[in-house]
Amino acid sequence: MLLKKSNDVKRQAIAIDGFAGAYNRYLLIKEDGCPNYALRLSEIEPNGHTSYHAHEEEHEYYFLEGKGVVVDHNKVEYIVESGDAVYIPQKQNHQVKNIGKSILKFICTIPILKDGDGKSTKFV
Repeated sequence: MLLKKSNDVKRQAIAIDGFAGAYNRYLLIKEDGCPNYALRLSEIEPNGHTSYHAHEEEHEYYFLEGKGVVVDHNKVEYIVESGDAVYIPQKQNHQVKNIGKSILKFICTIPILKDGDGKSTKFV
C-alpha cells in the first residue's frame, strides 16, 4: 500500500501551448508502482484554462471545488462544480475553463498507456 498526502505532492505548472494557470499534482503514477491508472489533482486558477485538445487515452474528472466550464467535442459548454463527474472518451476534443473566483480543483484519472508514465498524455 502507498499513502500520499496531496499537499505533500509538488504542484507542477502545465507548460503546454494553450494552457494558462493550470497545474497538476501527480498523486499516483507509474513511478509509484501504479501499472494501469494514474491519479492527478488538477488545479486551474481563476480565468485559467486548458487548450481545446484531445488525447489517445480517456479521462475521467471529478470536481472538488470551484466553478468551471467543460467544453465538449461539439464546442458545447457545460457548467461544472463540486460533486460533478465528467467522462471524456479517447480522441475526443475538450477544454476546461475556470469561470469562478477561486481555484477550480478536480481529480483526473487516466489509463497509463504502454510506455507511459502517468504524467504525460498523448495528444492527437
